[in-house]
Amino acid sequence: MQRVAEHLYSIAITLWVGALWAIGYLAAPVLFRLLDDRALAGRVAGEMFTYVAWLGIAAAAYLLVFVALRKEGGAFRSSVFWLVLLMLLLTVAGYFGVQPILAQLKADSFPREVMESALRDRFVAWHGVSSVVYLVQSLLGLMLVALQGRGLR
Repeated sequence: MQRVAEHLYSIAITLWVGALWAIGYLAAPVLFRLLDDRALAGRVAGEMFTYVAWLGIAAAAYLLVFVALRKEGGAFRSSVFWLVLLMLLLTVAGYFGVQPILAQLKADSFPREVMESALRDRFVAWHGVSSVVYLVQSLLGLMLVALQGRGLR
């Protein structure tokens, strides 16, 4: 059973960090490049980011429990534990903090698209905050991949 838990640990890291990079730096840019309708591209990308956020929350929950049980009282001295916790906090901040603000700005601009409204500058600023949070999370994910063996010891 321990080997299954270790494999799930590696799979959770792979799925989470892989999804962050695949959606954020491959799929979303391709959507905006190929679709003529930027609003549609944004809606589709937003939906994909929602799936990545929930995947991250689930993966982080498993990883934190795994490391806590594996390290017993030493989890707080584990770099993997702190990386996962920080990535989880960034996911929660982005999904439950920044994304609702962006959604409200879009709703407030209706019937116009937000980028064609007076709320454009605020939307661009908050979108920038979201992008920075996502970038930091993605870079922490690379560190997690590199250090994942430490969570097994």
